Amino acid sequence: MAMFKRSTKSATGFDWAGLGWMFLFFWYFSGITQLLIQLTGTSGFSGFRQAFFMSALWLAPMLLFPRRARLLAALIGVVLWACSMASLGYFFIYQQEFSQSVIFIMFESNISEAGEYATQYFAWWIVLAFIAHTALAIFLWTRVRPVYLPMGRAMIAATAIVLAIVGYPLVKQIATNDTLERAIDGFETRVEPAVPWQMIVAYRRYTQQLNNMQGMLDNVSKIPPLSNFKDSMAGQPSTLVLVIGESTNRQRMSLYGYPRKTTPELDKLRDQLDVFDNVITPRPYTIEALQQVLTFADEDHPDLYLKTPSIVSMMKQAGYKTFWITNQQTMTKRNTMLTTFSEQADEQVYLNNNRNQNARQYDGDVLEPFSKALADKAERKLIVVHLLGTHMSYQYRYPPSFDTFSDRQGVPDGVSDDQLPTYNSYDNAVRYNDFVVSSLIKDYAKTDPNGFLLYLSDHGEDVFDSAGHETLGRNEGKPTAPMYTIPFMTWASPKWRATHDWNMQGDVQRPYSSSQLIHTWADLAGLSFDELDRSRSLVSDSFKPRPLLIGDPYQRPQKALIDFSLIKPKVIAAPTNVVLK
Repeated sequence: MAMFKRSTKSATGFDWAGLGWMFLFFWYFSGITQLLIQLTGTSGFSGFRQAFFMSALWLAPMLLFPRRARLLAALIGVVLWACSMASLGYFFIYQQEFSQSVIFIMFESNISEAGEYATQYFAWWIVLAFIAHTALAIFLWTRVRPVYLPMGRAMIAATAIVLAIVGYPLVKQIATNDTLERAIDGFETRVEPAVPWQMIVAYRRYTQQLNNMQGMLDNVSKIPPLSNFKDSMAGQPSTLVLVIGESTNRQRMSLYGYPRKTTPELDKLRDQLDVFDNVITPRPYTIEALQQVLTFADEDHPDLYLKTPSIVSMMKQAGYKTFWITNQQTMTKRNTMLTTFSEQADEQVYLNNNRNQNARQYDGDVLEPFSKALADKAERKLIVVHLLGTHMSYQYRYPPSFDTFSDRQGVPDGVSDDQLPTYNSYDNAVRYNDFVVSSLIKDYAKTDPNGFLLYLSDHGEDVFDSAGHETLGRNEGKPTAPMYTIPFMTWASPKWRATHDWNMQGDVQRPYSSSQLIHTWADLAGLSFDELDRSRSLVSDSFKPRPLLIGDPYQRPQKALIDFSLIKPKVIAAPTNVVLK
């Protein structure tokens, strides 16, 4: 019987269907998670698009070695399958995309903690989903078949694939960035949504940021303690809470006079709160603002965050057990400083491990760990809660039940129809932020604490508020008031009020920059030390008004710093018949 050998050329032309099955097999491992992310509205489209293109890279070796197509597909597929199982499982549990933050949590957790997580989140349907995921992968592998091209054409096609998917984007990043490091970072962001690059990039960035963070922590450990430190509350049980918001402009809060009912719960608590209505942030960006807010740094001395203790260090010196609960991203290049602050605390809870900030993440997640921290047996506690607040993209900041504002009622006339959905989603985010902050206050009050809670936002946000209604977000080069006007309020327990002079009525109108917060916090907590300047404390009889400087203190000339009062007259934050404080 004659033996026939398959030809390397097809009589009917190139096997496009075979190539399609190959691509579908490789895309499946990245695409299934990205598809779920799209269907659930967890994040934007960019990850799906990038995973689609990156999956085509595996076609190159398949075209070069068609006789080994099934074997190559199996070897590559096993690696992609293992990575996709981790990525898919993480999405099932947290509804988040795998990132370097997850790597950080994995390596920072011990076996006991890992077991607790597995027990808490185990569900029978996840096992079935994994089985189905694996079965479909095997089915797709059975459809993989050799796709033949003459060797010359195969080499050309494989080279073109590599150049298009890897070469061109990398060259483009190098051409558009001023350093090779930034170019590589941009390229990694492009490939990260696809497995296995997701794991590789996450681990590389984890080690890089861990080294950066360790360097900062080593520097912090060398900072000398505050001099002549005294605590008027020494030996007395107390629990103090600092809540840091995100991107919340007080001019969009009904608590501050906004016509829409965006803060109904805080409005109900109004008589129990001390609401300061003339506080601004020095900078409109989280990291740059908190470097000053949480330390002795300010616009005149921006580098002091590297040389002086933070609020966390200060409270540890006073004998407080410190907790840091954050819904911000953990281990990203931008957030290394935040993680450094958090690592100074005795205990940390990291809730947001999304790869992108523009992903669905609700601040209600902080309530459970906050309750656990309140229940901790330590007699003296500082609890810092860092919210994601009203950070862009606003529609990801609140659950559907808080989709309250959808029409034009209470919206400035100049806001266009195209801008209206964004304007409304920001107000909905503010309303959900109201629920979270008020819940923190109520949960804190239920414990009958001896202490106080202070809430402020890191910076504001201009969401078509300013004159012309054309500005969205923040731009330090073109400052508007909504970028800097922040909520700032305190709540004190009956026990604390009984032993402290807590009459703030004469203080709430004082012009103040949150860059001076550490002086106010120390004053409120009953601390004193040589570095304390009570003229910079918002609640001190020694308070002295100062120009509210904003701008980039590192930009030269120093004239880059301007007085916030110079931009106030340009603000139109609400309909003309409403006057905001």
